[in-house]
Amino acid sequence: MRAMGFAIGPGDVVTSAQTAARMLGQQLECGSKVLVIGTDALAAEVAGVGLEPVRSQNDGPVAVVQGHSPDTDWGCLAEGVLAIRDGATWIACNADATFPTERGLVPGNGSMVAALRAATGAEPLVVGKPAPHMVREALSRGCLEAPLVVGDRLETDIAAANCAGLPSLLVLSGVSSASDAIHAAADCRPSHLAEDIGGLALPVDSVRISPQPGWHVEISEAEVTVTSANGHFHSGLSVIRAIAHAVWRSGLDGRRPVITAGDRYAQRALRRWDLIDA
Repeated sequence: MRAMGFAIGPGDVVTSAQTAARMLGQQLECGSKVLVIGTDALAAEVAGVGLEPVRSQNDGPVAVVQGHSPDTDWGCLAEGVLAIRDGATWIACNADATFPTERGLVPGNGSMVAALRAATGAEPLVVGKPAPHMVREALSRGCLEAPLVVGDRLETDIAAANCAGLPSLLVLSGVSSASDAIHAAADCRPSHLAEDIGGLALPVDSVRISPQPGWHVEISEAEVTVTSANGHFHSGLSVIRAIAHAVWRSGLDGRRPVITAGDRYAQRALRRWDLIDA
């Protein structure tokens, strides 16, 4: 991030591993053994709060902390299952089922958590998003005047913002799509929408999800019809912000209406975001 021009230090970065380790440090006696399923960096965070990281249930861990690692295998998961079945407290750094790579979505920590859940019948305390723990940890590190949560995944980033009572900016450069935003569940709806983090440089009102002067949206029981309000094409995400605002306030209760274009300008805008249904 420094190479990109950001003036930050280690204290400006909050990770789920740090948050999980600090929660364990508050709950357990100093020197308690914690089974680590994850990277050596996660183990270092556990050691940094005065606990002893171990890798085997035979060492008598009183807790299990699980974070993502591409090296997690059956043996690692088996040790975790044995410890949890033996009564160990179970904390998961995050529950992201997938994460994006250049080749597409691949299994995330949540997929590995699901394996332990299936094998034990237990439920972990998840400290990562969508839980608000990391957001609160970040807020505790400074005097912030107007905090904004920025993320690319509705069910984690945006849900965490809502849990913490903060405004949020969904960017479409990662996991969630324009269609996902329109049909988002009530607890996963962002207050702002942009194509990428370049949206941070735009006037706040221009990225807010709200009625848009260039678009007119009508909603019936099963259909959303979009037309240009002034007979012109409007580029960018304004059409998505307008539709999302209308759908969220329509009382459709989770039903996914068909989105149609009322004129050629709306048709062009909807096609840009793969939303045209008719």
